Amino acid sequence: MLQVRNKIRVGISGLGRSGWSIHANTLEKCSNMYSVIAVFDPIEERRREAVERFGCRAYSDFNSLAKDEEVELMVIATPSYLHAPQTIEALKAGKNVLCEKPMATSLAEADMMIRIAKETGRILTVFHNKRYLPDFLKVLEIIRSERLGRIVLIKMHSHTFGRRWDWQTLRRFGGGELNNNASHLIDQAVQLAGEELEVLFCDLQRTLTLGDAEDHVKIILGTPHSTVVDIEVTRACAYPQNLWLVMGTQGGLTGTSNSLRWKYFEPKELPQRRVETEPAPDRSYNWEEIPWKEEVWNLDESYKSGEILFYEKLYKTLREGAPLGVTPESVRKVMCIIEKCHEYFKK
Repeated sequence: MLQVRNKIRVGISGLGRSGWSIHANTLEKCSNMYSVIAVFDPIEERRREAVERFGCRAYSDFNSLAKDEEVELMVIATPSYLHAPQTIEALKAGKNVLCEKPMATSLAEADMMIRIAKETGRILTVFHNKRYLPDFLKVLEIIRSERLGRIVLIKMHSHTFGRRWDWQTLRRFGGGELNNNASHLIDQAVQLAGEELEVLFCDLQRTLTLGDAEDHVKIILGTPHSTVVDIEVTRACAYPQNLWLVMGTQGGLTGTSNSLRWKYFEPKELPQRRVETEPAPDRSYNWEEIPWKEEVWNLDESYKSGEILFYEKLYKTLREGAPLGVTPESVRKVMCIIEKCHEYFKK
């Protein structure tokens, strides 16, 4: 592990599933680069637990955390409807901010966050850590290699079956699968197919959730280059499909987060043919044997998690001036797609 002396002093807002189970745990693993010095949570038991674990200051209100002069990086891990107001307050207080996804609950909020970051000269990033997952990076590499030819269709599935009844099932808190899990897949889709993606179709349904927000999301995105992206995030699938399916004019890819396989051919290895109008021999359909080349990828147990890679890259930005890994402008496209999809829900 790298020995880093100049640690980044972190304040965490919200010690729930994300703030505690993801960010606090990851920051502890990156303790050579980061030090948690202050936290905010309205629940006293959670504050005591953080003090015992990190020896940090603990506040019962966000405003006090924002005013803590020693905090230089604020992690906003509160419920989604608080992301924008807390991010803006932290930026105005002179903090750099790492905001959990979704970036905001509306495009207008996201634009305000971007504007305030520019006005204050502070760094704002969004926790789209799945840009750094090894399966996604491998899919991105294969698509960019053009081995599969022109990409016709990318399917991305996140299938589970089960009820949910927490705050993320309520629209007034910014809940729902579109903001929650689908935002990750939308972000990956934009990286794979480009910012020209536009919403062609969206279906949002309540199926098993006990709240009023959607738990079934179907989105079809398209580009001027004819690439279609099919995203499906649902809690109502009893027979889950693979996470990945990519179709191209020279091959395809399928697989999960742990294992991928793809096959492709070299066009020059196919015999030259022309369209024929004469009856096919024996009334048969056209058929030829494709000289496939097939490759596989399996997850290496030694890989670094997307969370750790995100924080490592952010450290280099804050301490070494490296380019920001996830810019708020790049996440704005995700917010555009989410907002368009929410319009379907209101119909």
